[in-house]
Amino acid sequence: MRILIVTSGSRGDVAPFTGLGGRLQQAGHDVALAAHDRFADLVRECGLEYRALPGDPVELVRARTAAPSPDAARSVFAAFLDDLGEGVAAAAAAGTDILLTAFGPAPLSRLVAEGLDIPSLGVYLAPGVPTREFPPPGGPVTGRPSPADNLAAGRELLARTDALYADVLLRLRARLDLPTATRSRPDRRICHGYSPAVVPRPADWPATVHVTGYWWPARPPRWQPPDLLVDFLGAGPPPVFVGFGSMTPSHERLHDVVAAAVGRAGVRAVVQAGWADLEPAGDDILLVGDLPHDWLFPRTAAVVHHAGAGTTGAGLRAGVPAVPVPVLVDQPFWADRLHRLGVAPHPLPMHELTADTLADALRSCLDRPSYRDRATELAHRIQAEDGPAAVLSLITGLEGRPAPRHRRGSE
Repeated sequence: MRILIVTSGSRGDVAPFTGLGGRLQQAGHDVALAAHDRFADLVRECGLEYRALPGDPVELVRARTAAPSPDAARSVFAAFLDDLGEGVAAAAAAGTDILLTAFGPAPLSRLVAEGLDIPSLGVYLAPGVPTREFPPPGGPVTGRPSPADNLAAGRELLARTDALYADVLLRLRARLDLPTATRSRPDRRICHGYSPAVVPRPADWPATVHVTGYWWPARPPRWQPPDLLVDFLGAGPPPVFVGFGSMTPSHERLHDVVAAAVGRAGVRAVVQAGWADLEPAGDDILLVGDLPHDWLFPRTAAVVHHAGAGTTGAGLRAGVPAVPVPVLVDQPFWADRLHRLGVAPHPLPMHELTADTLADALRSCLDRPSYRDRATELAHRIQAEDGPAAVLSLITGLEGRPAPRHRRGSE
């Protein structure tokens, strides 16, 4: 069976699907992964077929940030979505029997699947269905909202997403020769690729919505750790990791803040430059580029990160405590979850980051054994799960069950 996985965004939005795609491929399926061009090598190095999606997420962030008004920023994003819809349609038309879609491009992907008469399955990295049990990622995480507040916030977030995509979907429907609306909206089949030990499946979710366990990024088969990194790790006690992934924070003097915090906390650090081009200087600091977290994190004493879904999971898998420094979207949700799980001190939002607050958080993280003990306990549970197996089972159930097609004049 020809399976297409569609995702859009940063490296953290792509890497988990290399692992999921690899497992599907091992089961005998032909798997292609559609993503932006900057991730083409990553996809191919992991042995999957790459299909290109237009646009560059880095340039999108820069263009939206530089927009002179909210309306101009929305116009920038609408143009990006128009191009993305065309790209998803082209990627699927290259040969697809089942379409798997990440949360971001899901409205576009589902419409394309409808136009091609093929089934689709949501593959989400963060909770994407409203529930009474917790507020939605991207919504507020402070205070003690009631179950009704949680559900209302989740529905409001989806309504805002629908409004954002509405005009783009109308144009894409016209290009696909589909009616402006379908008569019914069947339950959407969705898998969430994180551990139920981290976020238990809510009891009020539909039966078609699942929590499978993590889909770990594949490690390129020829990858080897740089000699400089191996030497640094062997030259002293385990360092802390500091990296903010695809974030491009406007924090002034971030380099100096990280360098000073490392010194004041009395630790060694491996610092990943990321999209922020983080380059703090210091005798006990080693700068690195992209590295497989599954190799590096178990060799660290703690991880300081932006609390993206993928980095959060990698730290939990490694059994190391964390200092979450959330910036936006779902990151405050995961940062709050790490604290509630007992593997991290209180989240330290990027706008509150100073050398003193970061140093204090690091010392708190390292000096309390309960953080590492709890992280070790969770790691054992997470490592025993097999997230891709659950997705495979659902895909087997979808074989031969095409999505109903609605052509103009068919109603």
